[in-house]
Amino acid sequence: MRRIAIVGAGQAGLLAAHALRQHGYDVTLYSDRTPDDFLSNARPTGTAARFDSSLAFERELGLERWGEGAPRGEGIHLTFGPNNRNQLLTLLGRFQRYFLAIDVRLQSATWMRDLDASNATVEIRQLDVAGLEDVAARHDLTIVAAGRGEIMKLFPRDSARSRYTKPQRILAMVNVTGIPMTFGYAPWYRPVKFNFFATQGEAFWVPWFSKGLQQSWSLVFEAKEGSPLDRFRECRDVEEALARAKEVMREMTPWDYDWVRGAEPCDEHAWLTGSFTPEVREVVGTLPSGRTVMALGDTAQSLDPIGGQGANNGNKMARVFVESIVERGEQPFDADWMRATFDRFWARHHLIDAFNNTLLEPVTKAGQLMLIAQYGSTARPDDHSPEERLADMFTENFNDATVLTEAFHDERKARAVVSDVFGSVSGPLMRGRARIVKGQVRQRLGRPAKLVGMPGG
Repeated sequence: MRRIAIVGAGQAGLLAAHALRQHGYDVTLYSDRTPDDFLSNARPTGTAARFDSSLAFERELGLERWGEGAPRGEGIHLTFGPNNRNQLLTLLGRFQRYFLAIDVRLQSATWMRDLDASNATVEIRQLDVAGLEDVAARHDLTIVAAGRGEIMKLFPRDSARSRYTKPQRILAMVNVTGIPMTFGYAPWYRPVKFNFFATQGEAFWVPWFSKGLQQSWSLVFEAKEGSPLDRFRECRDVEEALARAKEVMREMTPWDYDWVRGAEPCDEHAWLTGSFTPEVREVVGTLPSGRTVMALGDTAQSLDPIGGQGANNGNKMARVFVESIVERGEQPFDADWMRATFDRFWARHHLIDAFNNTLLEPVTKAGQLMLIAQYGSTARPDDHSPEERLADMFTENFNDATVLTEAFHDERKARAVVSDVFGSVSGPLMRGRARIVKGQVRQRLGRPAKLVGMPGG
């Protein structure tokens, strides 16, 4: 029986550990926290929303435990403006199947206990490079799905696949409960609510299930440095983070302020601030001894939270890695095999990276064309209009990045999409522009924009 070590008890590492154990491998998981530590002392590492194609892997492994009690996310509601308070257009789209965002602390604690019960070995141990040498010497393959400091330096930046060399946003997150699970201006569904400000950054609210089994919301702020959203750096605890979040929402997203006014923190640790560089890293890490270890999940590729793709990417990477391990049989897990395995993943899923980075940049002309054409979408269950079909395609792209990502970067493809949905291009663009102008006039006259983007809004 081949012996595989997995370092890290986050989502990707635990999924890989369970999948390999189910395939009969001798698996040892190394974690720097116990299940009780995750539940009592840890902060969430992010919102970790997973869309249907990623949840499928968890269901196959018998690990999707919370779908009945957690709030089911049903779509995307985007409000786009050139700056705060100006609502230029909206998009309301539905997913084909719901998504879930589960507190990673609850997942890690539960999945670690399940793994231990499966006769895998779970060791509570914080590893440095010397410790990693010891682990690698005793296993046929060592997968690093967590790491910091010296361990992260084992995996240099892959310059051919990385677009950025510095953080693109200053991040803040606070997870709250005690507020409605739908929005008053679109109560017929429960979406991620995106607020995009072209010059300042983004703010979005994701339905979330806390470690305390509460239906909750994850409030995420992505500030361009020095913008009015960049106000969380000095926060020292969850209460300060929540107070600052309400302050920012009152000023920049007043349409959501009454909704959030009564929010309370899920727990004292349910907040984060910071920044990191979105990048792809070399999948092979070489230890001082010459032994090699393999990166997985965020260790191999870090994605900005803007597209909610990090956890999804990790699930898909874990699936590909396990598939390649099983196919390898008794052959060595050498550096060439590690690179070929990541190449397989990249060939299948590189559009995830492209889509996520698209959201960090100014909207392309092709993207503008599609957003204008869909204006008027409502996400109502009985809305079967062309506008709604296009909005649904945009929404489904979060689940499957092959749907529209390329069209966002190719005006010819974008026009083909619009023509296929509407039967023409000029008509939907004229209608969309007229609705946008009407909405801007309403706001100049001091009247609120119609958030659902209905005709006449």
